Amino acid sequence: MNYQETLEWLFVQLPMYQRVGQAAYKANFDNTLLLSDYLHHPERAFKSIHVAGTNGKGSTSHMLASVLQEAGYKVGLYTSPHLKDFRERIKVNGEMIPKRAVTSFIRKHKPFFEEHQLSFFEMTVGLAFDYFRKEKVDIAVVEVGMGGRLDSTNIITPEVSVITNIGWDHTQFLGDTLAKIAAEKAGIIKPNIPVVVGETLPETKPVFEEIALKNTVEIVFAENESFNFYPSDLIGSYQKMNQKTVLTTLKMLKQKGWLISEKDIKKGLKQIVENTGLLGRWQILKKAPKVICDTAHNREGLVLTMKQLAVEDYKKLHIVLGVVSDKDLGKVLPLFPKNATYYFCEPKIPRAMSVVQLQREAEEYNLLGEPFLSVKSAYQSALKNAEKEDVVYVGGSTFVVAEVL
Repeated sequence: MNYQETLEWLFVQLPMYQRVGQAAYKANFDNTLLLSDYLHHPERAFKSIHVAGTNGKGSTSHMLASVLQEAGYKVGLYTSPHLKDFRERIKVNGEMIPKRAVTSFIRKHKPFFEEHQLSFFEMTVGLAFDYFRKEKVDIAVVEVGMGGRLDSTNIITPEVSVITNIGWDHTQFLGDTLAKIAAEKAGIIKPNIPVVVGETLPETKPVFEEIALKNTVEIVFAENESFNFYPSDLIGSYQKMNQKTVLTTLKMLKQKGWLISEKDIKKGLKQIVENTGLLGRWQILKKAPKVICDTAHNREGLVLTMKQLAVEDYKKLHIVLGVVSDKDLGKVLPLFPKNATYYFCEPKIPRAMSVVQLQREAEEYNLLGEPFLSVKSAYQSALKNAEKEDVVYVGGSTFVVAEVL
């Protein structure tokens, strides 16, 4: 198989959650353990940091990787989902895994994958950890795919476990209360491994404290820490809390003997995009009109991005909006501004919500605009209608953003 054929096999073999939703979810850890044993436990060959949470875990992971790279370490970075290229998920010092490494791994292990019906995510985690071992990384920053307790990444024994925050997302899998969701994400907490929690709520803090106590671990709440903020190329006021979580984590790493200087932190936080290739976080695509895209897609994430959007200076606001079919629109649509022209669309994935349904429900909240059958046509129409003093915002779903990058 060539690279393209390998990707097609990966995507089609078993559905992945990001594209099709609940049909792809596996509520057990058995295959992950089986695969780890089959690959001779690659996760034991490198140090790691494990990052979970509802929002900010991608930005947090990239910040940590950037600083560690500046400190001179060889750094693996595993994140999901990808926006444009599957290989975005697996990087070493900001460089994506080579196509040949993806192809050879799948070709070599395909019979095993087929025999045990491994999921897309299980295979991808196996690929990442195997690649990090071969590359002899000093440390890998590993982002949880969904939840934590049963996530395929949860076979690592990290230097530090990080939980950014808890919000309403994936409730059909993780639970219908914030406490239940917190318990699932706190499943990455392991005995004697320190934990950093970014933000808490009255419903979630006791859950973290109880699980930390059971595992005899030190738990630090970043929201209670005091730091001077560093200039960063990740624009958006909402990144300040992520930076606080990162600084708390770096403090813990230094206590464990990792050599990270003030200069490393300053430079690492200043050039995150350059060092790691992060995309889609309050990313400015054009200047006149100003075009902003952001992957925020759940209530907590959108609260922050809509606050950021509210302070933008513009003559008119144009919003290109698409969502996935399992989105609770009653929780997210009220957050969007009414003083905007909407371009409703649906991304090219099976899990997309129909543009007809999205427009109908949006109108109930006085969000008015026109429907488009594709993200591309909606985006082009917004650009055509926007004047130089206007702002165009593209979002609602990772997959909408992916189609304009």
